[in-house]
Amino acid sequence: MALLVSVALFGLLVMAITAYGYGRYAKPAGLLRQLDHGPAAAVALDRIGRPKQSTLARRVQAIGQHAPISPQDAQTTRRTLMAAGYRAESAVALFYGIKLILAVTMAILSIIFRDSITANPMLRIVLPVAATVAGYWIPGFLLERKVTKRREKLRLSLPDGLDLMVVSVEAGLGLDQAIQNVGRELVVAHPELSEELSLVTLEMRAGKPRAEALRNLAQRTGEAELRKLTAILIQSDRFGTSMAEALRTHSEFMRVRRRQDAEERAAKVGVKLVFPIFFFILPSILVVAAGPGILQVFKYLFPLMKGIQ
Repeated sequence: MALLVSVALFGLLVMAITAYGYGRYAKPAGLLRQLDHGPAAAVALDRIGRPKQSTLARRVQAIGQHAPISPQDAQTTRRTLMAAGYRAESAVALFYGIKLILAVTMAILSIIFRDSITANPMLRIVLPVAATVAGYWIPGFLLERKVTKRREKLRLSLPDGLDLMVVSVEAGLGLDQAIQNVGRELVVAHPELSEELSLVTLEMRAGKPRAEALRNLAQRTGEAELRKLTAILIQSDRFGTSMAEALRTHSEFMRVRRRQDAEERAAKVGVKLVFPIFFFILPSILVVAAGPGILQVFKYLFPLMKGIQ
């Protein structure tokens, strides 16, 4: 039993390290930071098209390719993975491979340990099923959390990017050069926004129209504020209005919106603190304030009442 537990824990640890290494180092989006204007760009693009994978990643991908999923589900999963920053061709297969492996692992562990967990025959049947469902659901849950965090980072980094874009446009750069400049300058401060703008630059270099590249940016990230920004850029470019003025106005609107969100959250703090105060702080205060008096009652009043009887 101890040997099986050790092997199962070691397998989970290896899977966690592999998933982290793939997301942190091997994902093709990380190669965008190495792009340049010369032949290095073609080399980087070739590396993006054919990312290197470890043996374990290839095995997991092979398992995920046999997952019974429909093309619609695969397309939805690919969009979610792209919103989370995973753009490799094998990302969908790896994701479903991780889900299947984790589901099988959880089922095996639940069968091994169900004797020590419960003696109820009904729970012994339900536990493996629940563990399998949980193992299949957990990767999707973690992916949704990563998408939410990445969208929040993009939303918070937009005002700084817009300010830099305004400066670039007012300095005489065109919109394409301004987007490229912002993507290059924000690589340290806001890597997520820099990555997305660098992809827009690559698409325009590949021959896509500017409007289509900007729409792809909005669809790829799924962030509402980026959708608004791309709509403003497309309309300003189409009607010939001042790009700098439109960007400055949108940047000021976003800062006002962020301040209003902060004020709204601050106003909700008082209501949210009612239950913690009532259940955790108020009993402590009552013990400190009324405790000595209650002890005096028990010490003097009860013996006095017994004497009177």
